[in-house]
Amino acid sequence: MNRIAIVGAGLGGLTLARVLHVNGIDAVVHEREASRGARGQGGMLDIHSGQRALREAGLIEQFYAIARGEGQDMRLLEPDGTLLLQEDTPDDAPLDRPEVDRADLRDLLLDSIPEDMVRWGHAFRSADNGLLRFADGSSAPYDLLVGADGAQSRVRALLTDARPAHTGHNVVEIGIPDIDRTHPDLAEMVGRGTYWVLGGGISLAAQRNGDGRVRIGVSFYNTAEDWFATSGIPFDDPPAARARLIDLLPGWDPRFTALIEACDDMVVPRSITTLPLGLTWPSTPDVTLLGDAAHLMPPVGEGANMALLDGALLGLALAARPDDFPAAVKEYEREMFERTSAAARMSADMQELLRSPDAARKMFAFFRPG
Repeated sequence: MNRIAIVGAGLGGLTLARVLHVNGIDAVVHEREASRGARGQGGMLDIHSGQRALREAGLIEQFYAIARGEGQDMRLLEPDGTLLLQEDTPDDAPLDRPEVDRADLRDLLLDSIPEDMVRWGHAFRSADNGLLRFADGSSAPYDLLVGADGAQSRVRALLTDARPAHTGHNVVEIGIPDIDRTHPDLAEMVGRGTYWVLGGGISLAAQRNGDGRVRIGVSFYNTAEDWFATSGIPFDDPPAARARLIDLLPGWDPRFTALIEACDDMVVPRSITTLPLGLTWPSTPDVTLLGDAAHLMPPVGEGANMALLDGALLGLALAARPDDFPAAVKEYEREMFERTSAAARMSADMQELLRSPDAARKMFAFFRPG
């Protein structure tokens, strides 16, 4: 029997595990974290094309039960306070692009596979001659190794020497907990979905989470890789960090800086990196990649959807060729390269738009062409 080892219990790896399980194919997911609750899983995801993956996994109804249709609401503004676009989703609108909490979606996937399918605390270190080696000294055999281990993938090096490169985009992540209770005026301003202020190579994106928290990302699009070190933001002093962030937004409407003033002490720097556009590698019979390990792209709403599709489509290809995994891998990679290259190009174009001084007007034209 062919042994499938999946490295990484993110959305793509777990979708692959689920589709294999549904099709009666054994696999083991090796995850470096000690348990499913070892760390936070991030904010909301806009799931659109990825819904196909959840259908293939037999989970679409459970997904709709945790998805937030109202998360499709959007408000787009300029830094001076001009409202360009307000979209409020009717209660009976189809769930074309609902938002879902990443942690809830991951829990849905974890709960859909046998508990012993995931081996926690297994940090991948190397692989050769059909043997995985982990940081704790243990090992495990494999016939097919799937790297689903994210942006800093260790499995990737088995197939390509490509590495993520900085994009000139740095984000400071902050947030307001329980906003309806703590700041009802700001809650009303933000609305039920995404509140987006764009201009001058900077954006402020505030987004409702399912737990009542509003996550805010303040993005600086034309900055160097070492910008956090030179920005003057004291990340170890949250009140001073919030004050410095406000200083970096001269001329912005006071309503927007009030959002920053209301944030708690979580202030997290995030540098945005991407893999080369159109990255491919020669197909190898016993190793492949999915998700960010294969095609890390700018964070504009495509990455999670592509990871879900990768997992489902690789699972279906393996189920269709249970006695010829190399052919299944080659078939999967051919489709994946084409699909994700198009998504990465679109994401890069969107990232370029966000860099521009008049990003809000350009974004408005994108949403309201003609």
